[in-house]
Amino acid sequence: MSVASSLRVPVLLAAALVLTLVLPASAAAHGLVIRADLPIPEWLFGFGAAAVVIVTFVLLAVAWKEPRLEEPETRWLPDAVGRLVTSRSLEVLAGSVGVVALGGVIWAGYTGTESPNANLAPTLVYILFWLGFVPLSIVLGDVFRLFNPWRALGRAVGGMLARFEMPEPLAYPARLGNWPAAAGLLAFAWLELVATDGDLPVNVATATCIYTVVQFVGMSLFGVQRWCEQAEAFGVYFNLLSRISPWTRDDRRIGLRPPLAGLAAVEVRAGTVALLAVIIGSTSFDGFSGGATWQDWTRTLLDLFGGLGLSARYELELAYAVGLAGAVLLVGGFFLLGAALTRRAAGDPRSVKETARRFIHGLVPIGAAYVAAHYVTLLLLQGQSLAYLLSDPRGDGSDLLGTADWTIDYGWLSPELIWYLQVGAVILGHAAALAVAHDRALVLYGDGRRATRSQVGMLVVMVGFTVLALWLLSEAAKG
Repeated sequence: MSVASSLRVPVLLAAALVLTLVLPASAAAHGLVIRADLPIPEWLFGFGAAAVVIVTFVLLAVAWKEPRLEEPETRWLPDAVGRLVTSRSLEVLAGSVGVVALGGVIWAGYTGTESPNANLAPTLVYILFWLGFVPLSIVLGDVFRLFNPWRALGRAVGGMLARFEMPEPLAYPARLGNWPAAAGLLAFAWLELVATDGDLPVNVATATCIYTVVQFVGMSLFGVQRWCEQAEAFGVYFNLLSRISPWTRDDRRIGLRPPLAGLAAVEVRAGTVALLAVIIGSTSFDGFSGGATWQDWTRTLLDLFGGLGLSARYELELAYAVGLAGAVLLVGGFFLLGAALTRRAAGDPRSVKETARRFIHGLVPIGAAYVAAHYVTLLLLQGQSLAYLLSDPRGDGSDLLGTADWTIDYGWLSPELIWYLQVGAVILGHAAALAVAHDRALVLYGDGRRATRSQVGMLVVMVGFTVLALWLLSEAAKG
């Protein structure tokens, strides 16, 4: 397949986005972020979004007759560009920036003010790191690999110990797979969403230190490269998102391929399904926990836990932990339902578990969409605080960069713009997921009609995820 013909890959997704922007906009002029401004019922927004996903499914069935993502043609850039981007100097420079940022979190967290809004550590972790690398990964590829401070430190220590006779790393157990990464992301979600003081700078610094120690243990046992590729939570997470990007790397070559093509090459391991369930489930719970429905449920759970003899704080944390675990299990179960429906419709002799493994990469665009929809305003607005926090990282009145008196401009994002950003991300992400699943079905089942029939169940799942995402946005607006 030529690169020119592969450009048809994003055409259907662009059509879906156009439909996304036209259909909801014709129904209302305001987004779900300002619920009081909604002139029509919320269900109509969900109906319009679901309709777009269904139209996308029909377009795929009609126009996407052969696989386009499994073996795409790559246009390689000149060797000089590849040598520059993959140079050791650039890697050392970027890794050093990552290590300095890691040290800054620990330094500011332990020595600065305990006010989360005046200390650099929480914003650096929750905004710049956790959210900032999402668009960078989707657009530019796996840039976090260059800045990953744990990988940089592991390689530096390994280089210093190379002169000594050291034992060979242990073989990484296949059954371990991505389970450490899933556990790491779940622990991060617990700190952010469950712990009542998870945003305190000293707790952010302590969690960073604990995570760093765990990474050093893992890298020392199994080797830096193997551990970072499979077990280091954030490296695995951002690498998954980078598969959406059109940029690819092969040793020292840099090339362009159709968007989404990198997802077909995702190596599914033990724990990969759980990893995606944690990504989507934790984001879903973050949106849900800000709404009125969850507040009602919380009171019910607190009444239920009242007889355990816990303090009010721990009862509340237990309630939120139950909610987080429930959201992750719900997402995982919903996807397994889609895999079961796919298997049955296609007459696939594989087990539900194996079918799920073959289609799990389709959840990556949904994970990216959920993150974008729920956190776009946080990144664009709260991200501005880095200007004055970098100048006064400990909140002690310093003005290192002359920007300590800068403020956040909340007025440049209108409700309408937020609406388009959120709903556009949701629909485009689900349309991309349908395209990825359809392409894999063509590979597995060959016949276009059978492949389309197999995806009806996945369509139901995608419509469900779409409506869920918009409902979560409306819940957050109510809160």
